Amino acid sequence: MVKRKVGALEKVDADLSNLQYKIRRDPTSYKEDFLNQYSQYEHQREIFLQAPSSATDDGIVSIRDLIDFLAHVADCYPQATAQFPQDLMHILNTHHEELEPELREKVVGSLVLLRRKDIIDSSTLLHTLFPILVSTPSKSLRTLLFQKILSDLRTSNVKSTNHRLNRTIQTVLYNLLTSDRTSSRGLWAVKITRELWKRQIWTDSKAVEITKEASLADNEKVVVGGVRFFLGGDKEREELEDESGDDEAVDMGRLKHQMAINKKNKKKARMMDNAVATVKKKERKKKQPHPLNFSAFHLLHDPQGFAEALFSKHLQNTKSKLNLEQKILVLQLVSRLVGLHKLTVISLYSYFLKYLAPRQPSVTSFLASLAQATHNLVPPDVLEPLVQKIANEFVSEAAAAEVASAGLNAIREICVRQPLAMNDTLLQDLVMYRKSKDKGVMMAAKGLLSLYREVGADMLKKRDRGKEAAMGLRSGQRKEQRFGEEAVGEIEGLELLERWKEEERQRQRVEKGLPAEKGSDESEREDEEDPGDWEVDDDDTDDSGGWIDVESDKDIDISDSDDDKPAAKKAKLDSATSKVDDDKENAEDEAATTALKLSTLATTRILTPADLAKLQELRLSASINQQLPASQRKRAAQQAAALQARHADDPLTAAEIEGLATLSRKSTKADKIALAKAGKGDESVHQSTQAKRKEKKEALGKSTTNKEKARKKNFMMTLGKGKAKGKRSLVEQGRILNAHVERSKRGGKRGNKGK
Repeated sequence: MVKRKVGALEKVDADLSNLQYKIRRDPTSYKEDFLNQYSQYEHQREIFLQAPSSATDDGIVSIRDLIDFLAHVADCYPQATAQFPQDLMHILNTHHEELEPELREKVVGSLVLLRRKDIIDSSTLLHTLFPILVSTPSKSLRTLLFQKILSDLRTSNVKSTNHRLNRTIQTVLYNLLTSDRTSSRGLWAVKITRELWKRQIWTDSKAVEITKEASLADNEKVVVGGVRFFLGGDKEREELEDESGDDEAVDMGRLKHQMAINKKNKKKARMMDNAVATVKKKERKKKQPHPLNFSAFHLLHDPQGFAEALFSKHLQNTKSKLNLEQKILVLQLVSRLVGLHKLTVISLYSYFLKYLAPRQPSVTSFLASLAQATHNLVPPDVLEPLVQKIANEFVSEAAAAEVASAGLNAIREICVRQPLAMNDTLLQDLVMYRKSKDKGVMMAAKGLLSLYREVGADMLKKRDRGKEAAMGLRSGQRKEQRFGEEAVGEIEGLELLERWKEEERQRQRVEKGLPAEKGSDESEREDEEDPGDWEVDDDDTDDSGGWIDVESDKDIDISDSDDDKPAAKKAKLDSATSKVDDDKENAEDEAATTALKLSTLATTRILTPADLAKLQELRLSASINQQLPASQRKRAAQQAAALQARHADDPLTAAEIEGLATLSRKSTKADKIALAKAGKGDESVHQSTQAKRKEKKEALGKSTTNKEKARKKNFMMTLGKGKAKGKRSLVEQGRILNAHVERSKRGGKRGNKGK
């Protein structure tokens, strides 16, 4: 059969991929072929514009393939294709609803390709795609455009932050929200802002202002989107950063072990080089300065006005269209703003009164929001009715154990932030619940008791104060807290660090054979020789420069005779009679000296990172009761570390209010069976403990012992050794055993046992 001969022009026209490859290699030689294809594209475009909905792929080459071809080689002929990007934009803007889905996707992809080739800039591309994104009814087109817009913004900010482009797009998004507050189109502004905030491309206050305007919109979807950004945007950013860090984890010890044992080849060498490069990249990333990722709450321009506008528009307004779940989200945002910035919105607290009932849906969310909205500048008169209502509604003998524990936990969270919200009578009644038979109620009441032992021991009865609180009240260290009183700004636990430094200094002197105490000259010389102390030379204070305190002249008595000895005995008798006064003065002098030492250490030394780490450790250990048994002391240390790890920006959730209520809830038989099955794992595979350990070792890449290797050895290979063992004489057997003992003392055949 004779093959059909294909004309040269038809062959070139049909094979656009081959022509594209040739043009990329030699644009000048194939310019005429390109112009032929471009003229064919113009002809097809004119036909398409006359009837966009009835366009077909008839002909040798379709318009979709021509657009793809011209987009790939447009940078080779910039003058001939100068009008090509404008044609694509016109087609997409005018006929995006009528275009065939594949052709529409090809036009969008070609515009993105032209942007990557720098034929058009990002601003032109985004101004073309964004109006279509917010207006098209096609879900597939919206998804495509959203991905392309995010991809282009990320690409534009890879090497350095493109401030000009970011400001332009932020202005477009802001105007989209403020122009029509009732439209749902503003939801796309929230989605773009949230995605770029999560990827740390937009981290400025302008992005926060966009979501702030979204939270104040009239459309329910836009409002919820803006509120969810504030409640979860920072957490998403941290989770994404943690995931990116976990992907780069490489076990270098395992790779080195495999390279030393297994057969060496080029593939293993490449794997080792890639692993080393990954580890080095990770180390460089660790050494880089951490960017200042401020929370969205801290970048708000006017938090007081924002909180008041949210509360009045979405919560107090009776015409609000938000349902209960959406109102709870807005309430959580308002309460976090009030608690974090210590705002004053008095009408907010009276709003909670009608929702504080056990039968109220999502009541724990209302309790958590109330606790978040409490701070030390809220008047106690405003909070007392709320605490009283929680106690009356939730905490009673007739209430269920879960309800009582949740109520006590909520009261404790409120009183942590404002201890003056509690009165003496109510506190003593609530503390009595520590004798409850229910574990959850008992622990919640004990938590409230331990709180007031620290912040308000004078409100408790003497038998409930505890040893430390009673001694603190007696010595005057714990005073009654007043409304609006702020603690003095100082470094907590600095005296512990100073005491530890002094003990370390004395220990080092004893090790060197020097006396534990040192003179002023020695201390000055040691300070000069130790550059790690980082001491600050301050010439403005009277204590610097080696000044020596000298008694005043009136206390110095100069005499040439020895007649003054009886006067000395009289002075000794006088001092014996005023022993009590001296003890009081010594105590006062000791307290003053301690305060002086604190101020000296804080103002004359720069604390190094090692000092701060040691200070944190000492502060944590000092907060634990050392009289507890070892098991309880470890548990107290874990609880203290968990409290210290909690940041002020972290929200208080309903799960934390319900935390102790789970102890009160009795497990059903089905729950117990499910818990037992969860611990057993897959029942279809029956394995012994030793087999599970073996699988775990193999998964970690660890080798097996010699006994396990001998057990796996082929039986035929062991026959010869078994026969030889049976033919040994007593002398040979003794020699072998002695050699085995010496070899075990030496550390095995290689002598490396225990290294």
